Amino acid sequence: MMNTIDTHTPHAAITAASQWLSGKIIGQEALIDRLIMALLCGGHLLVEGAPGLAKTRAVKALSELIEGDFHRIQFTPDLLPSDVTGTEIYRPEDGSFNFQKGPIFHNMILADEINRAPAKVQSALLEAMAEHQVSVGRESFALPKLFLVMATQNPIEQEGTYPLPEAQLDRFLMHVQVGYPSSDAEQKILHLVRNENKSHSDVSPRKLSQQDIFNARQDLLNLHMAEPVERYLIQLVMASRHPQGELQQWLDYGSSPRGTIGIDVCARARAWLDGRDFVTPEDIQNVAHDVLRHRLILTFEADAQGVSTDQVIDLLLHDVPVP
Repeated sequence: MMNTIDTHTPHAAITAASQWLSGKIIGQEALIDRLIMALLCGGHLLVEGAPGLAKTRAVKALSELIEGDFHRIQFTPDLLPSDVTGTEIYRPEDGSFNFQKGPIFHNMILADEINRAPAKVQSALLEAMAEHQVSVGRESFALPKLFLVMATQNPIEQEGTYPLPEAQLDRFLMHVQVGYPSSDAEQKILHLVRNENKSHSDVSPRKLSQQDIFNARQDLLNLHMAEPVERYLIQLVMASRHPQGELQQWLDYGSSPRGTIGIDVCARARAWLDGRDFVTPEDIQNVAHDVLRHRLILTFEADAQGVSTDQVIDLLLHDVPVP
């Protein structure tokens, strides 16, 4: 069945999709918001949380709303790079090798428990994310124009895992931390699952066309960002590289230029989703934690005293004056 919401514009279509997702994923509003933002920004998402918090369900539900294909890759210690990117198949009839594309050649990829795979597999995936292509021998194969990777990692288990190096983490647009739902949300989850088991009928908005998404990405670039707001963004990043005061003992390395670009495009997405044609300092503050969380390297003193990256970002936002 089709939803009655007017979905003739990209903004209306994406708003309708977001509202539908909120009804399917209870108690994880921040995750839904960041998924939509990653889609709008053309970036990739790293989601960290305990098992059973609807991380997989969220990306599957989003894939149902988009004109494109979806594939889940379960990362394990015995996974090979060719299991992700594809491999060359020998054809005995003519003695040639043909490249058989792997699961990475889909529009939406769920890289489940990415930290369970060894470094070679992680590198193969992250190279494809950064370059939007896969190179095999002398040939390069382009990935789809609409290409989104949502990787998950479990922070509880450490045995048999391979933590992603900071340089590879930098390839993700945002690092989102997912927590447990509230008691009210937990009750709604129970009712939702019961209703889904009783009936398979569902009301959903029309599927988002890829052109809707590409048009929305162009709209983001046309949003106005005043020069003082742009300076504020840059000052935040520079303050992470040249910390002053209390930040000096907590910060070892600051954000790369990818952090500046990431905050810019995510703040634009926040403004666009709110129906504004201009970016405010509040938009920058709204996305700063998720964009910078995996791009700051803390000192040994910070680790020893239990200072988290989020606390350091709070200090950055407190110390840099708002225009």
